[in-house]
Amino acid sequence: MAARIAKELEEARRWGGARGLRPLDGNVRRWEGLLLPNNPPYNAGAFRFELTFSPHHPLSPPRATLRTSIYHPGVDAEGHVCQPLTSAQHWVPTTRATQVLQDLLLLLDSPDPERVLRQDLARELRDRPEVFHRRAEEHTRQHAEPRPEP
Repeated sequence: MAARIAKELEEARRWGGARGLRPLDGNVRRWEGLLLPNNPPYNAGAFRFELTFSPHHPLSPPRATLRTSIYHPGVDAEGHVCQPLTSAQHWVPTTRATQVLQDLLLLLDSPDPERVLRQDLARELRDRPEVFHRRAEEHTRQHAEPRPEP
């Protein structure tokens, strides 16, 4: 199992949507890296994440957590992410870690008022999108990490 996760780490490092991907504290079951959103209001910064693999991987899904604060309806204040791909009812053991990271980046690039953990932000996005985007841009300027050079 650790060999599969190590192989997936190498595969994920070749994907361009994350940078600095590495085992956290030398533990191949815990990864850390930076996600680089492509679209406003988040593309002005980079967002640190952690991907944690269960001892039962690939039978159980990994868990993604954002460590950088983000103004997003699909991410709660603790960094938990609304990611159906990694839910118990949708998880498929053949899913690769790169797919999980791609799905996470898609969530950041396209906030969806239907994939929510913060109802207040989902309501704001739906009812007052210009206010939501302005607040998300400001929050990104204040909290996101600088984007690394290409």
